[in-house]
Amino acid sequence: MNVAIPTADKQMQAIVEKVRSGERLNQEDGEFLYRSDDLLTIGQLANEVNLKKNGRKVYFIENMSLYFTNVCEAHCAFCNFRKDQGDEGAYTLSGPEMIAYVEQHIHPDVREFHIVGGHNPHVPFQYYVDSLKALNERFPEVALKAYTAAEIDFFSRISGLTYKEVLQELIAAGLQSLTGGGAEILSDEYRKKMRVDKADVSQYLEVHRIAHQLGLRTHTTMLYGSVEKKEDRIHHMLQLRELQDETNGFQVFIPLSMQPISPKASIRRRNSAFDDLKAIAISRLMLDNFQHIKAYFINIGTQLTQVALTMGASDVHGTMVKERISHAAGALTPEGITREDLIWLIKGAGRIPVERDTFYNEVKVYE
Repeated sequence: MNVAIPTADKQMQAIVEKVRSGERLNQEDGEFLYRSDDLLTIGQLANEVNLKKNGRKVYFIENMSLYFTNVCEAHCAFCNFRKDQGDEGAYTLSGPEMIAYVEQHIHPDVREFHIVGGHNPHVPFQYYVDSLKALNERFPEVALKAYTAAEIDFFSRISGLTYKEVLQELIAAGLQSLTGGGAEILSDEYRKKMRVDKADVSQYLEVHRIAHQLGLRTHTTMLYGSVEKKEDRIHHMLQLRELQDETNGFQVFIPLSMQPISPKASIRRRNSAFDDLKAIAISRLMLDNFQHIKAYFINIGTQLTQVALTMGASDVHGTMVKERISHAAGALTPEGITREDLIWLIKGAGRIPVERDTFYNEVKVYE
């Protein structure tokens, strides 16, 4: 399907030909795409790739965000969610307390709990195991997509267990998938500048490698728009692509647009719509071995998400009842969205909405 706009730029035309012939893009190609202002060619080429992989289907899930604790030993420069023990607003919920919260907010169609939180050193690893166990026993029909690779590394440190042993205990408690957070930018220089005092690059990748070896299908992210260089973003994607070649365990890649601390921050403190769309389209072109690229409406807004569906995205996440982390960091979007609005959003982009489960099995197609 030759839909990309003809271009007089020889390097862009070479990239178009590489993509169409199934040849992989490299670091230099990715950096060129980020330097280019030809968003329409980049977007249409990404759309061509996505249509070959997924047709006109766009996926979403009925899910609910849960946060057992916001107490965290890490002090990442970009995070406004974390608290120190004893701070105003700091909390750590027990299993029964979380179940009470869920029973107050859940609706019958929720298929997945999306669970992340702080690295709370004041409770033992068993607390995190018991948290999943309590949810799994009370809501066995709801899949548990829980914890980031950084949290798994933290659990390993406080328990003395290996990554594999930590994951095996969590799987026994009901864990079915890992969330993608904690990647930020996979660059040690970036992590030093942004005080990412949690799992380093090799640890993040190793946790996902072991999770895939144990049969877990996981998500992965890229938090862009702060101090990183464009070449850092491409190198980030290539490291994930290499691991995917090895394990084929990633289900989706999620570019996360950095949010300013205050919702009142000026547009100059936010990523441009142009950059957000580039992040979607370029990741679709670079990550040829990923089935899905997600347009995360919580960070980029619902209308830009619609446009992203024509530039390589095939997933819009889910209903996200009560999202907190991006909103603590200044996101202007709603904390959740109804199934009807998600369907409307997808159809408004000329696409076919598909409700999925955690593993991208189709639950219902809304023709």
